[in-house]
Amino acid sequence: MDARVEQLGAVVVEALRAAGYMESTIGQYEKTIRYLEGFVADRGGVYTPALGAQFAAMTTSPRTGRFSAQRRFDYRRLVTLFDGYLTFGVVDLSVRKRGGGGPVPRAAAFRAVNSAWEAEMDARGLALATRAAYGRVARGYLVFLESRGIDGLQGADGASVLAFLESLTDRWATSSLFWVVSNFRPFLAFTGRADLVDAVNMAGVKRSHRILPVLNDTDQALVVAACTTGMVSARDAAITLLALTTGLRACDIVALRLSDIDWRSGTIGIVQQKTHNPLTLPLPALVTARLADYVLNERGVSSDPHVFLRCKAPHTRLSDHASVYRVTTDTFRAAGVSDIKAGTRLLRHSAASRLLRAAVPLPTISAVLGHASGESTNVYLSVDEARLLECVLPVPAGARS
Repeated sequence: MDARVEQLGAVVVEALRAAGYMESTIGQYEKTIRYLEGFVADRGGVYTPALGAQFAAMTTSPRTGRFSAQRRFDYRRLVTLFDGYLTFGVVDLSVRKRGGGGPVPRAAAFRAVNSAWEAEMDARGLALATRAAYGRVARGYLVFLESRGIDGLQGADGASVLAFLESLTDRWATSSLFWVVSNFRPFLAFTGRADLVDAVNMAGVKRSHRILPVLNDTDQALVVAACTTGMVSARDAAITLLALTTGLRACDIVALRLSDIDWRSGTIGIVQQKTHNPLTLPLPALVTARLADYVLNERGVSSDPHVFLRCKAPHTRLSDHASVYRVTTDTFRAAGVSDIKAGTRLLRHSAASRLLRAAVPLPTISAVLGHASGESTNVYLSVDEARLLECVLPVPAGARS
């Protein structure tokens, strides 16, 4: 097989065009191919995976002298395509899912524990986002143990758990450590080490119950206007309105299938990714209209059963919650709402706020939001400012200064 960059590049570009990639995207690939061609020409002229690894490691921009995320993505992606073609004879354009992130342990014993934990989470049927969060903190702890010269769980003790949490304080806000502990505890329980579980419970990390942010009426009107007047695509409008009106989690929006929509009754029926509970929700006419517009006029023909697909080739389902966050952020920007962090969590809070203001009972809100426990819904009481003010008692006359 010809391993010259020019020939490999021609094969990749042909595959990109056959898959329907935009010419602007293909142009970016061709630009990276030229850079790689010059790099390899100075080192013998024949591409090898070893040279590809060196090229992919060049993540510093020569213009700014700083790390370039775009350069890293472009270089790694091209090298992956080249290496795959040399190994299997096929240009694999499938979308890579984001990994759990973070460093991985090197010790054989720790790698075995990590693999066993991943298999256990898979067997439990945990949602991908949950598995990623649990896996990331577990790997972080194992790597931390390695940094202290420990190569097996038999060398771990309660002090190492507390030291690990302490090591995170320079990167995590104190109010966020609650979530680290919540994600950490299941792994420690899985190891069967009661002393490690006792140690994480002794950390005394408290959950912060802050007042949840919501969209005010003005910003909500701007967002709805952007979704209904063509300022954003039908797909982005449908995703944003769906999150705003139903409070669906990002993972459920990503997993939504065409068969989940009952167009006649104006409802969607899903099994929630996080709780595995069935849920049926009504679709407001505004959402139904944008969904229909997307499915009929913008989505195109695809064998993928999911409702929302990538705009660029390959036209497959959205990868994860980050894709939905990007969509809602772009919609907010188009609407002129830029002073608040957009995302399905904000829209979820806003949906709960509207239900509370409409005097909907908490159990009903809990069912709509898909909470496994009614206790999870109580945090939304903080967004009902009008009713909270009604609970404020007047200051006694004698206590006034």
